Amino acid sequence: MINGNCLLNAIISGTNNITKNKDSIDKLNIFPVPDGDTGTNMSMTMASAMDELKKAPQNLPICKVASIAASALLRGARGNSGTILSLLFRGFSKGLCDLENATGRNLVNALSIGVNAAYKAVMKPAEGTILTVARVAYEKGKIASNISDDTVYVWEEICKGAWEALATTPELLPVLKKAGVVDAGGKGLCLIFEGMMSVFKDGTIIENNGSSETTASKIFGNEFNSVINKFDDDINFTYCTEFIIGRDVDVSASPETLRCFLETIGDCVLVVDDEEIIKVHVHTDSPGLALQEALSFGQLLKVKIENMKEQNKVAKNSSNDNVDVKLQIVEPIEKIGFVAVAAGDGLKTLFRDLGCLNVVSGGQTMNPSVEDILEAALATPAKNVFILPNNKNIILAAEQAVKLATDRKIIVLPTRTIPQGLAAMLAFNPDFGVMENFKLMSDAIDHVKSGQVTFAARDAEYGGFKIKKDDILAFNSGKLLHKAKNPVKSLIKLVNSLTDKKTSFITIIYGHGITEEQAESAFNQIKNKVSTDVDITLINGQQPLDYFIVSVE
Repeated sequence: MINGNCLLNAIISGTNNITKNKDSIDKLNIFPVPDGDTGTNMSMTMASAMDELKKAPQNLPICKVASIAASALLRGARGNSGTILSLLFRGFSKGLCDLENATGRNLVNALSIGVNAAYKAVMKPAEGTILTVARVAYEKGKIASNISDDTVYVWEEICKGAWEALATTPELLPVLKKAGVVDAGGKGLCLIFEGMMSVFKDGTIIENNGSSETTASKIFGNEFNSVINKFDDDINFTYCTEFIIGRDVDVSASPETLRCFLETIGDCVLVVDDEEIIKVHVHTDSPGLALQEALSFGQLLKVKIENMKEQNKVAKNSSNDNVDVKLQIVEPIEKIGFVAVAAGDGLKTLFRDLGCLNVVSGGQTMNPSVEDILEAALATPAKNVFILPNNKNIILAAEQAVKLATDRKIIVLPTRTIPQGLAAMLAFNPDFGVMENFKLMSDAIDHVKSGQVTFAARDAEYGGFKIKKDDILAFNSGKLLHKAKNPVKSLIKLVNSLTDKKTSFITIIYGHGITEEQAESAFNQIKNKVSTDVDITLINGQQPLDYFIVSVE
């Protein structure tokens, strides 16, 4: 039997175990482009629970510890893997309700509730994923609990079941087998369970060398920010670019080489590093080049790019506008409102112009948490708030925010791309009701074709291609179309694959790394290739990771 202190320490131990192994989990991701990687998302999700539990008093009953953890995990959940993880632990909160202590059977019952909730939350649950690992772990634990109620014995069997299930994931998902890897989310769950086992069995909390708390205080502390504040008054370049890199243990290059590169493309360079991460600040006109160079050191954990000249202009026009002000809860007085997720000043402005009062920063590599999405919804003065995630890895987190709003209704439009989000907003009719607009906007999502030109973040075999890091990749509706060396030529081939005789509109959104001259050249070449009846729009989206985003209707 375990008590509240034991579960609290177990969750901290599980958090430390996945945090110190997050880079190896990130490397299991088979998608070659910069993405919100699994290990990072799961470790950040678990860290939200650990932070709250460390504030909690000692000797709480196990039901209270489970409740604190579940609430923090749900609000801090990032990406699909983090959201599924939060649902598994919500099962602990429900299964351990009103209990002072818990037996092995209690833990198995709690895990079963979480597994069922996770399967129900995913529209098309796929085997060979974290879901399979959780389910088989529960089934193994259930068999064990019928033999003995001993907590350690039951949890050992749960861990065995998880690892055994993980080994089968390549057989269940051919794409994993082809890449020669196991499922990343499943491995993350195994490591969390393993960390918890250390406390249940031996009372030992697995330590995270250079723990996330120490790292956070060092990298995000006032010292770094005070230096940045001195820099930010001097505007010789347009974009204030800050990012955090989760260091790749296999990269031997010194962060000093990154600093030297950044000094060639900007000023006000600040690079602070420890064993796990590198925090960077630079003023530059080419943030895309800075991010590309950063990826040679590891995964991007957080990115913030701000147009300082535009901020200066806004500040002069209105002393009340503050980009970094925390959103405030407002009364829901209007009928319908909108929240979109997007990265890049141009895209954010575009969504605001189309009617989104609040735009959450996020997308590839930057999956916002459930709390971020909820906060934006509560700051939207509408009784019905439509959320446009605009990324497949953010939809599940957005759906969890629905359950947390009590004074307004949150409706998730499952937009998987920026073009789908833009099409949905253009389809909105203010004269129609909520459900009529839901149908209109959903139909618009179904009729838009999306494409992107980006770059490979890692070597990989994907979609029948052998991909090398930094190859330029074109995707047609999520499927890899080709790889290339020139982003403009890649765009032209992509548009050709997306268009047909029925095409009426083409929207080209260019991002960082693409000059205005390159964008105009691409626009003119495409204009010369398509019918004169096709309306082509060129937009500077300033998105950080995609050279081009294409919408075809």
